[in-house]
Amino acid sequence: MVDDTANDAAFEQVARTIREHLAAQGFMRLVGAELVSLSSGECTLSVDRRPELLQQYGMFHGGVTAFLVDNASTIAAMTALKHGQVDLTTEYKLNLFSPAMGDRLICRARVVKAGNTLVIVAADVFSLVQEREKHTATALATIVPLALDTLPIVRPLLG
Repeated sequence: MVDDTANDAAFEQVARTIREHLAAQGFMRLVGAELVSLSSGECTLSVDRRPELLQQYGMFHGGVTAFLVDNASTIAAMTALKHGQVDLTTEYKLNLFSPAMGDRLICRARVVKAGNTLVIVAADVFSLVQEREKHTATALATIVPLALDTLPIVRPLLG
């Protein structure tokens, strides 16, 4: 029998750590991204439309979509890591297939396979247009788990 109380408590600690890491990310604040939901193996981020995030034709800049994919993928992967590990993106393949026009971009990422050396994450990006979601991009990311103490540069930032 699985002890759901222990699992819930363990996940709450992971979620707390993730929220602390996000609070330390200046780029999250700069872009105005928001953590919408977080569960085991899944993460949803979003960002509201602002002139600073648009390209010259009035669509969300592809870099905003790429940022959402990158961050949501690493956050989803982080929910599958062992205690004392952090993660970094090693690569992602992003397909932009529809203009990202609308009031908000939403990225939903989910772990496909969590291994000891790599975590594979799929992400989909939607543009909210007149209260309806329009699928604008999809990505597949490879995330590498690392021991926090192997990253001496960031260790002081994270405690």
